[in-house]
Amino acid sequence: MYDYLIVGAGIFGAVCARELTDAGHACLVIDKRDHIAGNAYTANENGVIVHEYGAHIFHTSNKEVWDYVNRFAEFNNYINSPVARYGDELYNLPFNMNTFSKMWGIATPDEARAVIDRQIKELNIGEPKNLEEQALKMVGRDVYEKLVKGYTEKQWGRKCSELPSFIIRRLPLRFTYDNNYFNDRYQGIPTGGYTAMIAKMLEGIEVRLGCDYFALKSEYEAGRCGMKDTAAGLGIARHVIYTGPIDEFFGYSAGQLEYRSLRFEKETLPTDNFQGCAVVNYTSADVPYTRIIEHRHFEFGKRYGGDDAPFTVITKEYPASWKPGDEPYYPVNNDRNNAIYAEYAKLAENCPDVTFGGRLGCYKYYDMDKTVAAALETVRK
Repeated sequence: MYDYLIVGAGIFGAVCARELTDAGHACLVIDKRDHIAGNAYTANENGVIVHEYGAHIFHTSNKEVWDYVNRFAEFNNYINSPVARYGDELYNLPFNMNTFSKMWGIATPDEARAVIDRQIKELNIGEPKNLEEQALKMVGRDVYEKLVKGYTEKQWGRKCSELPSFIIRRLPLRFTYDNNYFNDRYQGIPTGGYTAMIAKMLEGIEVRLGCDYFALKSEYEAGRCGMKDTAAGLGIARHVIYTGPIDEFFGYSAGQLEYRSLRFEKETLPTDNFQGCAVVNYTSADVPYTRIIEHRHFEFGKRYGGDDAPFTVITKEYPASWKPGDEPYYPVNNDRNNAIYAEYAKLAENCPDVTFGGRLGCYKYYDMDKTVAAALETVRK
């Protein structure tokens, strides 16, 4: 008998498990994968720390969160400064004076503003009806055509003119020569990768991997949620913290939530420097992937073991449509899906012995720092 059954050994589940254990509660953590750390999982491949589910860069302005994660890892001073490639043209991201200088041959913020303002005025767009009009009204034609349009259409699998305007809530324009992608006070990556950090969080806590909550639900079944076929699992714990898909928990009774997924193609190359930085975005529509990650640049070229031969690992990232059984990455928070989620949130209110958390449990995209903060707040409650 455990006090808490925690479904999911990702960041949210690990923080909850650590805090509850330190408070004197008995916790069992299960995960259907064969590893901890969820999508932040990193693996050592011949000395190169590889982000297996896409790049994860920790950034936050929340000092409590920053101090918390530094209890479990030493963070390096990696600064995210991606490059965008449009054909043979290379631009700095986010959109800043380095970007504008390269694009238009100008040198001052006033010159850059004048170009953008002129383009926006020429377009004469009223209330934006779709993402394309929203983006054009914010950044003008040149930045949109070269750095937004192709990338966005690949990411969502639809034309920008068919996407709702709210998807692009903001496209920040920086009129400084600053390539730091994030504005947050603290930023970095755990030295040696995220898996080691999560492992330290879970020290002394029972973890069962390859353990599918639903495949084993008959063992856990208690029927105290009014949903016997998807019972919470209170047969072995008095409370469940569930970080899986909320619609799956309730047997898809209100409908299936939608996601965008990703497909990764990993390559090992006999060089110690393939592209000169960790992240290169490919923004033109004729390139099928959205970006290439070269993992060793996250650790400034350092390798952790392995042989001495030149060696690097790159990952090409392909956005993909999602179907049941695929890994869900990005919630599609349109009106339809938000209405479905609202129905599940009502059902969740009738499950006092279950807490839903994380990206899938709350059907909301979380940055890692927001995940930590949400887990800490969940435990307080």
